[in-house]
Amino acid sequence: MARGLILSLRMETRAFANPTFLRSIPILPLSIYRIPFLCYRHYRHLRHSVPSPRCFSHCASSSSSSPPTHDAIDMNKYQEAFSRRMAMAGLKPHHRVALGVSGGPDSMALCVLAAHWKTNGLNTNRDSDGFINGLLAIIVDHGLRAESKEEANIVSRRVSTMGIRCEIARCEWLDGRPKQGHLQEAARDMRYQHFQKVCIQNGISVLLVAHHADDQAELFVLRLSRNSSVLGLAGMPFVSEIFSSYTHTDGSKDYGILLVRPLLDFSKEDMYKICEGGEETWVEDPTNQSLLYARNRIRMSLRDCSSNRFNSELQEVISACQQTRLYVDNVCSNLINKAITIMDLGYAVIDLEILNQSKIEDICLSKFLALILRFVSQRNRPIRGSTSKLVLDYMHTFPCRTSLTAAGCYLCPAPASRGTKVLVCSSVDCPLPPTNEFLNIQSYIEHQYHTPNDIEQIVADSKLCLGRLFPDASEVHFLDTTSESVLTEARSLGMLSESTYKNILQLQSEEVQHFRSRKKVTLELESKHTVKSISSYSEPLRPGQICSFMNRFFVTWRLSKEIPISSLSEESVCRYDLTGGNLCCHYNSCVVNNDMVAKVRHMNESDWLYLADLLKSPTSENFRRKKVFSSSRVEQAKDMTDICLDHARVSAQKALQILKSIPAAARRGLPVLVNGQGLLLSIPNIGFEHCPRLDVAAVFKPRVPLGGGHSLFI
Repeated sequence: MARGLILSLRMETRAFANPTFLRSIPILPLSIYRIPFLCYRHYRHLRHSVPSPRCFSHCASSSSSSPPTHDAIDMNKYQEAFSRRMAMAGLKPHHRVALGVSGGPDSMALCVLAAHWKTNGLNTNRDSDGFINGLLAIIVDHGLRAESKEEANIVSRRVSTMGIRCEIARCEWLDGRPKQGHLQEAARDMRYQHFQKVCIQNGISVLLVAHHADDQAELFVLRLSRNSSVLGLAGMPFVSEIFSSYTHTDGSKDYGILLVRPLLDFSKEDMYKICEGGEETWVEDPTNQSLLYARNRIRMSLRDCSSNRFNSELQEVISACQQTRLYVDNVCSNLINKAITIMDLGYAVIDLEILNQSKIEDICLSKFLALILRFVSQRNRPIRGSTSKLVLDYMHTFPCRTSLTAAGCYLCPAPASRGTKVLVCSSVDCPLPPTNEFLNIQSYIEHQYHTPNDIEQIVADSKLCLGRLFPDASEVHFLDTTSESVLTEARSLGMLSESTYKNILQLQSEEVQHFRSRKKVTLELESKHTVKSISSYSEPLRPGQICSFMNRFFVTWRLSKEIPISSLSEESVCRYDLTGGNLCCHYNSCVVNNDMVAKVRHMNESDWLYLADLLKSPTSENFRRKKVFSSSRVEQAKDMTDICLDHARVSAQKALQILKSIPAAARRGLPVLVNGQGLLLSIPNIGFEHCPRLDVAAVFKPRVPLGGGHSLFI
């Protein structure tokens, strides 16, 4: 960091004589002070010529392009507004919350307001170390620049002086630094992974981030230029949930982390004023000036056309899109309760008759179907464009007669439904990333213990605080509007003046041109990272580990030291010695052994046939006389001990009975356990196990719940 940090004084002249301020400056190595103290007008001209600066600022102006003001800052106004937003989210000062902190003016303003909200609402508000109870700042060091570690340490010290406990999370890029075209996206994904991990480890269920109204405006223009629907133009939700590998892992109703954006009503100018009013410094990130990134280009363009009228009209359109999103989300929630059944084996059944009777708008039906497909496939990507239209057209056909593969799912008529119901199953033939994640049992138990469970009450309190009904169709706009005509309809409704309408169109046009010019490069980068279709994984699953298979099933296995009598057929028990209530088995030739590692893959047709061949094989008594099997498909069992053969045959018989009740399309999504040589060991969801000593479990526990969790657009 030493080469890149500048301590600048974008401040009022009187700050130079303020000894309190001088004491607040962190003691840094001399090499960090690349240039002497600068007055604002000097810094403004030099900031583009200094290499990779991250600058600490104090009492700065509200904009990087205008001189500082001397007006008194009404902090009560900001504090009261912040408290109202927290109450709308269902949050009270006693709740444990984390803050995502980068050190910039936005996150430092969040620290100022959150610290006041906490201390103003609690009687005993400090722990034994002097930090505010139940408030944790998480600083993520992405490790993408040499100086980032030192910068994170300095930000941590600054935030700690505010009475906020800090934790720094260091990123490790095991596959190397992300490519330039994917850098911001990869950094964001890594950042939120660390946010979730730290929250879970500290038993925190709420994460606050510092997105504000200007960020929302940037996102609107960005998505407008990408031809997003009105639902996408609603921008970032005020409240949403994010989910990690460690949620939804037991039978109880569990949740992820509640992500709250309490500053969405505030502007960037407000961020600077809050920092000034709280007398806090912040870091200016030089990458925010780079025109390589779309958000930066849009931010600078918005700044050029910024005016009170432009900003208020743009926010009015965004608010109208959010009302539409709120209405659509409510319709989808009702449909999920009425028209969908989720089966324990990981597939869904949609009742087309109920959908037809509901006569819902296409925008609601598309959203509903997208929620189903994303839940069944557990693919964290939007469903849009031609794929969305394809699925919508398929669902409009009643009764359903054909099948369809889309968005990682296979859709087909449900058996015996005469086309009135549709199965939605995970498709193993689609290109899917190899998401096989492992936990050891101790880690699994610890995460279960620390997983927050108070979100349900927070959500209930939020609804109580809002105390209003969801809008109906007559109260919202843009339900039948395409993304291309949102601005036109907003102008006709009087939301946009002619000048604001033209300015937004110009911003959209400029970004579309940038997007097209870079599209070829992006496609070339993506082609190098194409994911192939997969049906199995090379990573071994060891005894006691828990595997999150495709983000859909939790799979684990172990070997018992002895064979319980309850796991054997009567004929097997009669032929073997009984010792202490358990049977001992010799595994010199069994397909299972103590040193074995296993792998998980999807079920395929050969597994069904193998079970059928096991069922046709002779009993162990006949096997000892004949020494032959009826089919080559059970060749792997020739050298098995008699006890395993008998158990496998009985287990296969029961499993085949269960399989007959499972639609063929759904069977292919089930996980199976094989040994290192690919020999079938277990199909746990239907109870098949090749050896009585083998104990395998697979439970459908998707990472993200149906509907994507709680969200609120206001």
